[in-house]
Amino acid sequence: MESTKEKIEKILQESFAPNFLEVHDDSGRHAGHTGARGGGGHYQVIIVSSKFKDKTLIEQHRLVNESLKNLFKEKVHALALKTYSPEQWDSHNKY
Repeated sequence: MESTKEKIEKILQESFAPNFLEVHDDSGRHAGHTGARGGGGHYQVIIVSSKFKDKTLIEQHRLVNESLKNLFKEKVHALALKTYSPEQWDSHNKY
């Protein structure tokens, strides 16, 4: 059976063809939290996609939230997002 983390990864891969994608299941740190469903439901996502080019941060987050909307009903309680276009990612990672 596919885990929620795997479902998130699959949906984001299909929706955004990302240059970079990292999904962390942070649920263990929130066990017992109201709505966490026995420790599940908290995720962190870093995603880099050309579909974010020329979009504001809010627009980028809305696109991701829209793609995952069916998981919010039962599987995802909290989602922390870091979204970047490839250009933003390159600028963010220059040292």
